[in-house]
Amino acid sequence: MPRISQADVDEVKARVNIADVIGERVALKSAGIGSVKGLCPFHDERSPSFNVRPQAGFYHCFGCGESGDVYTFLRQMDHLTFTEAVERLAARIGYPLHYEEGGAVPESSGRARLYAANAAAAEWFRTQLMTPAADVARRFLGERGFDAGAAAHFGVGFAPKGWSGLLDALTAQGFTREELTTAGLVSQGQRGVYDRFRGRVLWPIRDITGQTLGFGARRLLEDDNGPKYLNTPETPLYKKTNVLYGLDLARRDISRGDPRRVVIVEGYTDVMACHLAGVATAVATCGTAFGIDHMNMLRRVIGDEAAAEVVFTFDPDAAGQKAAVRAFASIRGLKAQSFVAVAPEGLDPCDLRLQRGDGAIRSLMDTKVPMFEFVIDQRLAGYDLATVEGRIGGLRSAAPIVAELRDAIMRREYERVLARRLGLDVGEVHGAVEQAARTGAKDAPVRHAPPEAAASDASAGEELRVTLATLPRSGDTPLERDALMGFLQYGHRIDPELRARAVALPLRHPGLEAVRQSVAAASDMSRPGWAADAVQGVREPYRSLAAELLTGQFPARDDDHATVSAQDLARRLVARSLDARKRELLGAVQRVAPDSEEGRAVRLQLREVDADRQRLLADQ
Repeated sequence: MPRISQADVDEVKARVNIADVIGERVALKSAGIGSVKGLCPFHDERSPSFNVRPQAGFYHCFGCGESGDVYTFLRQMDHLTFTEAVERLAARIGYPLHYEEGGAVPESSGRARLYAANAAAAEWFRTQLMTPAADVARRFLGERGFDAGAAAHFGVGFAPKGWSGLLDALTAQGFTREELTTAGLVSQGQRGVYDRFRGRVLWPIRDITGQTLGFGARRLLEDDNGPKYLNTPETPLYKKTNVLYGLDLARRDISRGDPRRVVIVEGYTDVMACHLAGVATAVATCGTAFGIDHMNMLRRVIGDEAAAEVVFTFDPDAAGQKAAVRAFASIRGLKAQSFVAVAPEGLDPCDLRLQRGDGAIRSLMDTKVPMFEFVIDQRLAGYDLATVEGRIGGLRSAAPIVAELRDAIMRREYERVLARRLGLDVGEVHGAVEQAARTGAKDAPVRHAPPEAAASDASAGEELRVTLATLPRSGDTPLERDALMGFLQYGHRIDPELRARAVALPLRHPGLEAVRQSVAAASDMSRPGWAADAVQGVREPYRSLAAELLTGQFPARDDDHATVSAQDLARRLVARSLDARKRELLGAVQRVAPDSEEGRAVRLQLREVDADRQRLLADQ
């Protein structure tokens, strides 16, 4: 099978800024010179430990240990093959790839074919919206305040009523029925394969990078016996708990906001209404309640900023109240502040815009209340607070909510809020909250690992996992650690002769020595990506340590000071080696006769070592 030429693989990686690619999925902020960080997309964390070093084209999570280059990131996030990752990035920058073994371009397969099928379907649906048969869809959109420009912006399309319009169009483009079935675009029935979406208006559901994963479709025709809303089924690309409609359009505005704000609405038309009204950070779940997976997506987008806001727009009816309580349970790990905004008369954002204009959508954000207060009010709604029994019942119902707050200051403030709601003394509320906290801790499930597994994990952690945090903080280790960090991050800026001398010197810590050996094997430190390749070449179990050295924060004000510091560390390593050699020679002088040939040779070597050290210091 033809392979992409290695020169093209290297060139594409050199031209792509890894921070731009990762920044589409993760909110990144400065982490010192030449480095940015954010919440890890590969594991759940509350404080950012995912570091990206754009100049090296490398990332590393100090929490879970995941690391790699831009190809690794795409393969991990989107489950791509290596070839698919290269092809996607090449298409991103418009770079023509060359293939070995005759130069033929291989057909894409697997997930890439599913992405291509969805993209082709989105384009076909979009063109169908302009046909006479789509009058019912255009009328539906117009009645909700959306013109042709709005439909085009959101990629809205139309699925004709026929049996196999999409099937015929896409098979003509080379897609197989198996691929279209796997993508969820067609279904298998007793009469054969047929279009899944027929006689409906459609919205493409995209990931955060804008790639179409599936579709949401609304019923339009009276003789359609299907559900009001029909989404793409679960596929290798589309998982309803892992997508938020509109996030690809909202991401840029979310990242630019001050504070960063995400607005959660309930439907596709609500997202459209909010964006068109100026609230361009609105997103919606797709046929499912807001859950933990959605929260984790938002955390990566808004970062760990406590000032960030997540605003939910729930209906004030019983269903909306239940949705709020469920959402509150999902966002408890979110550091951002959460709010609920209820539109007047219970209108959803689309109807609110139709009846009261764009300004009413924007004003909705001014009426938001903390979600915590909203949830407490829902808990108290079923109690008659005019009676003693009602107040006690309300306290017992709401106290566990307050007890779940981790921030001690916030918990005390909400104890006062609850006390005011109930008309009780703050001390009584505090006691009930403390009791609820103790009960919750006692009732929490405890997961016990088998003793042998625990012992194995402990030994693995102690013997195999060597990290910056576990390195000795005394002796020669700090010098060796900092010098290696300087070589990996600024080796291309250090004087080549000095760098070569320093990198050739063995280090005393075994983990750092393993990293040094890989750095010393690098043939060209001026080549983009050399440091990432050096990290990959470190033998286990020390590769993660190398990744930390490459992505960790090097102590300096800017690149120029970092270069000076890295060169100084290189000199110190060489000076340490010269000092050790001098001590050996001084010992040898004591063991040989002064006037002997051997004695004169040792003294000559001593003078050479002293002269070498003087030249080293003179070059500072």
